[in-house]
Amino acid sequence: MTERGRAALARDATSWRVGRSSLAWDGAALTIAIDEIAVPLPRRVRGVVRVLPAALPASPFVLDPGRRHVWTPLAPHARVEVAMREPALLWSGHGYLDSNAGAEPLEDGFRFWTWSRATIGSGTGVLYDVERRDGSALSLALLFRPDGRIEEREAPPPARLPGTLWRVPRPTRADAGTDPRLVRTLEDAPFYARSDVASRLWGKEARGVHEALALDRFRQAWVKLLLPFRMPRRG
Repeated sequence: MTERGRAALARDATSWRVGRSSLAWDGAALTIAIDEIAVPLPRRVRGVVRVLPAALPASPFVLDPGRRHVWTPLAPHARVEVAMREPALLWSGHGYLDSNAGAEPLEDGFRFWTWSRATIGSGTGVLYDVERRDGSALSLALLFRPDGRIEEREAPPPARLPGTLWRVPRPTRADAGTDPRLVRTLEDAPFYARSDVASRLWGKEARGVHEALALDRFRQAWVKLLLPFRMPRRG
């Protein structure tokens, strides 16, 4: 998935650039400047997204026994301001920023994972379930407070959302006796789905984003052959 060559990349302590797009941190907000050409149908995508964290807990979570994969919720509770010129979009709302780092490809460490982030009252709830390549599993259920405090919660019982057109399953979790509701599918790819979901978690209404990543599917050669049609490739 190498989309850019070395000459297109630059970074320092407070900024990072790839091609014409960049990120810059000023100590209070992350400014994301986007200047791209969409694929497979070419069109300009330009604008600015600002992420303003309520707190920066920066607490890493190791996802595998070999410590090869680490997830860090950098700004789990934040405000996002979006000002796009092409296409013309302007809005603001709840936001979230995290990071995944690894010493090996994701598909070498995991078979499948789901992640969801939802606004729950004044906080942010995150559910993270991974199926490791060795057959073991990990489940995280976390509530992030606006002041940066992290509460580990009991994971709600398993629940299911409808599968995607590409037949990627969308398992999730919700309070016992309740059913999560698929509001709309935001991204439907052969190995990945992102969805707008409404559910009930820890006794409160929750609305947020759900992701499902099928890494056994991603490993298949026919799926990798499709990647150039969805993203730029280095020349």
